[in-house]
Amino acid sequence: MRAAVYTEYGGPDVVHVIDVEAPRPGPHDLLVRIHATTVNRTDCAFRAGAPTFARIFYGIRGPKAKVLGCEFAGTVVGTGASVTAFAVGDTVFGYVEGPFGARAELLALPESGSVARIPPNLTFEQAAVGTEGSHYALGMIRAARVQAGDAVLVNGATGAIGSAGVQLLHAMGAVVTAVCFGEHVDLVRGLGADRVIDCTAADFTRDTARYDVVFDAVGKSTFTAARRVLSPHGIYISSELGPRLQNPPAVLSSPRPAAANGCSSPSPPTTKPWSRSWRR
Repeated sequence: MRAAVYTEYGGPDVVHVIDVEAPRPGPHDLLVRIHATTVNRTDCAFRAGAPTFARIFYGIRGPKAKVLGCEFAGTVVGTGASVTAFAVGDTVFGYVEGPFGARAELLALPESGSVARIPPNLTFEQAAVGTEGSHYALGMIRAARVQAGDAVLVNGATGAIGSAGVQLLHAMGAVVTAVCFGEHVDLVRGLGADRVIDCTAADFTRDTARYDVVFDAVGKSTFTAARRVLSPHGIYISSELGPRLQNPPAVLSSPRPAAANGCSSPSPPTTKPWSRSWRR
């Protein structure tokens, strides 16, 4: 089968489409023909081997996973003898961060893994993008203990995590203020934001409103700056540790530090799964 393979860390040029041996599903596995996959921050981090310390998990001398791609949508073309939840012909989508392998014609994964049937109203392309950002967004929202009626600001509302976060927060009844570039204002309103701040025209950390939660989905703000717009017991949560890793020290030096509430991926760390919340 054809697959996008990389054997060394680097930029996009280290990835080459070549013929490789097709995966062999075990008794509890599905064999899926891939129709759609994605390129996201997780893939880029693993491809680059960044941050460097994470190569302890990725592979010190070279990548352990030679075929990236953690989101997929496709058709089941084979099942192991013990598979009961799926059948040949089912259209499915899912998430395989860690083992990866979605950037290939065929993918084998356990039926007990992160895989489900595609709803009848979605295309392969629509289904494939629905897992990576969404599960991080949901984890961060749960870590911040957001409740209906809470005022929540989402910084970076058009990325995978941010756009999912806006929709999830809207669905649960939060009052959502979203921050994005001006050309995306209408798009973000359509996702459910009650108010949108154009980041090219205003600095959200200088906003006059106060928020129960500031949800930085792109990790480009800091706890120090964002605490200005937090309510007295507000929570700041970020997908990153902050520029120059400054968020943890800022919390420890704050007059009212709080313990971090864990919200991270079960897989090896990348530049993204570090999600932590800090109370003002």
